Amino acid sequence: MHELDIQVRVKTRHLPEHLPSDSEQFAFAYHITIKNESNETVQLINRYWRITDANGKTSEVQGAGVVGKQPILKASESFEYTSGAVIDTPVGNMEGYYEMERENGERFKVPIDVFRLAVPHILH
Repeated sequence: MHELDIQVRVKTRHLPEHLPSDSEQFAFAYHITIKNESNETVQLINRYWRITDANGKTSEVQGAGVVGKQPILKASESFEYTSGAVIDTPVGNMEGYYEMERENGERFKVPIDVFRLAVPHILH
């Protein structure tokens, strides 16, 4: 089975206003663009994330779809959404994959490379 060309782009930002100022935790938003560069129609079925903070504490998130949706992407279509994560340290990272399904019912994984969650200007 050849892998279909599904591109995933991630932008992150720190959300200081998301938690009380005396909170020991750090909130981040990540905005994801999924683009179907193949010539087949695919559907995003499941997601899996591994979130690791600077202390090495890991949490896993998995489940159906993204933001309550299981988008169908025709050739060259894209889908964007924003979600968030809360970690115990000002720096951390996330990685994972989407499980996609082709029209013939075959499922395949689209890996999402590690991306960084970091409070701006924390690393001097």
